[in-house]
Amino acid sequence: MSDREGMRVMRANLDGSGIETLVDTSAGDSRPGSDPRKWCVGIAVDTDDGKFYWTQKGGPNAGVGRIFRTNIQFPQGQSAENRTDIELLYDDLPEPIDLDLDLGNRTLYWTDRGDPPRGNTVNRASMDPEAGNGKQPEVLFTHLMEGIGLALDLKGGRMFITDFSGSVYSANLDGSSRRTLLFAQGNLTGIAYAEVSPGS
Repeated sequence: MSDREGMRVMRANLDGSGIETLVDTSAGDSRPGSDPRKWCVGIAVDTDDGKFYWTQKGGPNAGVGRIFRTNIQFPQGQSAENRTDIELLYDDLPEPIDLDLDLGNRTLYWTDRGDPPRGNTVNRASMDPEAGNGKQPEVLFTHLMEGIGLALDLKGGRMFITDFSGSVYSANLDGSSRRTLLFAQGNLTGIAYAEVSPGS
């Protein structure tokens, strides 16, 4: 989980016990929420590769948003404050928020709530920027009203998105076949996708 104003990424057991800080971006800053560049927001986990990904949004439309990756396990002798295995994957983003992973295609998807043309969008890019030969993130979905939540249905080739104006959208993974599923539902944030077996 991400703690935005707490400037950290954490984990816990499913019953809420065993809370542990994995990444501390505060750099000794004890003032909650003082620097939006340190705010950790979205998170996605790649258990197969033993890594997790997160966004740091930056201030409103500041263009300093970033996406990072690090190992689930700490390097020996290191801690959340001084670990050296953190990788910066993408920077200078308008305001990245939620993210999800297509592990089969090594592709990272995320929402951005900043201003157009690169913000209020859903974007995708390689999980391995060095393999993408410096390609810029691809904008798939535009005209969100402060895009927040994102969930992928990889089996069905779809994504689901929420925005802060209260809409829920679906689209194909390439952004085509856009549909508005719900409208003006209040200030929506996160979203999750789950398949339900027939008869359950």
